[in-house]
Amino acid sequence: MKYFTLVSFAAAVLLAAGCCKAPKDGGVQAPRTIVTCDPELDDNNSMIRFLLHATDFQIDGLVYTSSRFHWLGDGKGTTQFIPGGEYDNMGLGPQTSWRFNPEERFIDDIIDAYEQCYANLKVHDSRYPTPEYLRSVTKWGNCVFEGDYSYDTDGSNLIKENILDDKPGPLFIQAWGGSSSIAAALRSIEDQYKGTPEWDTIVKKVNEKVILCLSGDQDNAYNKYIAVNWPDVWVWSTNAQMGRYSGNPSLTDPEWTAKYMTLGPIGSLVRLWGDGKQMVPGDMTDFIGPSAGKTREEMAAEGYYVWRAIEPQGTLYSDGDSGCFYMLIDNGLRAWQDPTWGGWSGRWDITRGEPQSGHPAYMGNNVAQMSRRPVLLRQAAPAPSEDHTFPNMVPERNLSEAARMKWSVTPNFADANHYPVISGPFELTAAPGETVKIKAKASDPDGDALTLKWWYFPVGTYVLTNAEALSVDSPDTAQTTFTVPADAKSGDTIHFVLQAQDGGDPVLTRYLRTIITVK
Repeated sequence: MKYFTLVSFAAAVLLAAGCCKAPKDGGVQAPRTIVTCDPELDDNNSMIRFLLHATDFQIDGLVYTSSRFHWLGDGKGTTQFIPGGEYDNMGLGPQTSWRFNPEERFIDDIIDAYEQCYANLKVHDSRYPTPEYLRSVTKWGNCVFEGDYSYDTDGSNLIKENILDDKPGPLFIQAWGGSSSIAAALRSIEDQYKGTPEWDTIVKKVNEKVILCLSGDQDNAYNKYIAVNWPDVWVWSTNAQMGRYSGNPSLTDPEWTAKYMTLGPIGSLVRLWGDGKQMVPGDMTDFIGPSAGKTREEMAAEGYYVWRAIEPQGTLYSDGDSGCFYMLIDNGLRAWQDPTWGGWSGRWDITRGEPQSGHPAYMGNNVAQMSRRPVLLRQAAPAPSEDHTFPNMVPERNLSEAARMKWSVTPNFADANHYPVISGPFELTAAPGETVKIKAKASDPDGDALTLKWWYFPVGTYVLTNAEALSVDSPDTAQTTFTVPADAKSGDTIHFVLQAQDGGDPVLTRYLRTIITVK
């Protein structure tokens, strides 16, 4: 079972070499992805963030699915009871459905709002897909019961078709809820091909192509089926904290949220603390919307299952699933090409064998040991201390979302802020002791002054033999030089990232990653 959580450097190199290729210098192919999600408040907010960044992905599917927290039921009175389920923790018995509105259409609602804003969005980036296209790839997956992958659905068939097609590049399949729709697709492939002459070829194709981006195993379909029957499918375990805003409360408080995140038709669907809404009317576990002006004790007295502290009314409701796609965003870091490189979802620290973010806490969760047997994904321990060698990029990704929300209500290009533009080498080679020139350029389409900074990213192989921080000779100019350490070995890699931030509102950031390979 391959995980980029506790992973050897050798395995990391194998993935980097055989998985995600891009042009040496210049444009990067947009990664293919399918999103599966359940009707949770945070999935709603993640979907808004995802579609605001729809320019950066080749979206092959948006699939409704179930989880241990949300399942529809079959409408025939059939019950389900799984010990340890949310209802069990509340002292309830078998259920005919659990926290799933029969009229649910939150993905469709967001696409409807997207359609109202589409003309504005296209002004700022012509790559936005049409609403019609998004609707064409929106399907219903396995929603009936928790973890039931025994039947085919429109959603699982869409996933299956994309897995089996011959389009180039990896296919990132995200599970913000349970994995039942993904498991159903893989089970259907097994049903069709196992025992046939094509089976070995199909298995090889799936193992080389599919990368699962899991926000945990929320219905046991991964551990129960995928890990057992497809043990060599790559898994990038993500953390429920990856999409949150810990350490940056100013980017979630009511004032900031009202100014940046609740604009226009799309912004009206962003879920906030105390907004009076519920995904399922009468849901006694969903106290977020009805919490305005009430204490935790008051909500509990009303019969709500209060599982966390209440935040001020109007605070942005943070989410736990955006970490599944932050690595795929076209911000210049190219993190999806190799998860050890680091990006907006954090980084895999190959020297420690666990996922790590720079600040303020590890962005690792659901970590599994490498093995050939199914294992239960477990949470990683909190960081014992902050890692200041890796920059805190949480504000940059939040501000990116805010800028794009502004685009959705701004018909004139000049009336909104846009990302800096950076060009330069993706890769360079140099011998130990050699001084290499890094010829980069940075500009701003809005004419804003840029603040430039070269970061040393301790994610290359040289960091394994020398943990001392490295730096370029002129870290605040686009063009600079760097002298390769004399003790660097042939084949070692050293990563530098040029960060350009503009002076607009909100501030936007763009990066250039230059990897120096030692001759």
